[in-house]
Amino acid sequence: MKAGMEVGRKETIEIRVTEEMFAAFEGVIVHPVYSTVAMTYHMEWVSRKIILPYLESHEEGMGSSVQLKHFSPSPLGSMVRITATLDEVRGGFVVTKVKAYNQLKLIGEGEVTQVILPKSIIAERVEAALILNERDHTL
Repeated sequence: MKAGMEVGRKETIEIRVTEEMFAAFEGVIVHPVYSTVAMTYHMEWVSRKIILPYLESHEEGMGSSVQLKHFSPSPLGSMVRITATLDEVRGGFVVTKVKAYNQLKLIGEGEVTQVILPKSIIAERVEAALILNERDHTL
């Protein structure tokens, strides 16, 4: 990683809740509000924005862990602001604390951990997973 990534660094995204973000399973909407799945995606996305300026050309970040609590619903059309704050860098791991707010209040918070690896290592791991998957399907 490039130098300069410091604890306290922040990134923010703002999204408007759409039907594609609703809580749904097997194509059936369970609740017409911002889903925990969508919140997880947005928390990972804003956390990724923390690392992007510091990746070397041969590096990439991968999600390692996401923990979140979803407190309150946000309906169709509401605006959600998600902010990640860099909490810790240890070894190749980058940990962010993330908070999500709608127009009224805090609706979720969590922690995202990413690992920074050489692209070559990621490619090797993906290839190994593909080989194992093919072998499992031929047994």
